[in-house]
Amino acid sequence: MEKVSSIYQRAADRKGGEGNLRLLLTPYHTEATNNDELAQVGDDRFLAHFTKKVFQSGFVWRVVEQKWPDFEEHFFNFDIFKIMMMSEEMLENKAQDPKIIRNFKKVQTIKANAQMIYDVQVEDNGYASFAEFVAAWPEEDIIGLWAYLKKHGQRLGGNTGPYALRALGKDTFLLSRDVESYFREHKLIDGGLTTKSSLNTIQRCFNEWQQESGLSMQTLSRLISYSCGDNSVQV
Repeated sequence: MEKVSSIYQRAADRKGGEGNLRLLLTPYHTEATNNDELAQVGDDRFLAHFTKKVFQSGFVWRVVEQKWPDFEEHFFNFDIFKIMMMSEEMLENKAQDPKIIRNFKKVQTIKANAQMIYDVQVEDNGYASFAEFVAAWPEEDIIGLWAYLKKHGQRLGGNTGPYALRALGKDTFLLSRDVESYFREHKLIDGGLTTKSSLNTIQRCFNEWQQESGLSMQTLSRLISYSCGDNSVQV
């Protein structure tokens, strides 16, 4: 398996030097910067980020951002208990409002994902909130958290759940096109990207890189993407 130092040097060469690469690796703005902070984030913000990523999937992200204040207003700032009380008829009426993106199937995920969050809140699991549950999940098994969101939520499979986690501040890598390309070019995986075998291999590699370098999963994921692919991201 390639050393992080080799990946870093290649990424720096492709991006015009180490200074440019460091700028590209500047952390994104997130709801929290570590798991302690993440545990204090309101569960309403988890539902909001899940919803935003569901609507951005397959759609123009800029349009979702422009309409987001109306989403917040229409759905009670994503208050979990208020969302849980919404009837199917009320959801359908909301989905017809041109102030938001009119997609009833995606609107239905708001209540479904609120249910997932509520179920964790009321389970006898030692966590007072969904935020605490996610914050406590070990990053060395982040694919397990992805699987949980996919199984218990709606439309949170693929990269939708991971993108939402990253926006919230949970450290995660992403299976972008360039990251997938890296693993295939280096013969680390040869089957489907999301098979159990491939995901376990990818998780194991990220764990070893993190132990070697001390870098976050997010930084490692971006570093790998900058080290291969079409080299389209520039400073």
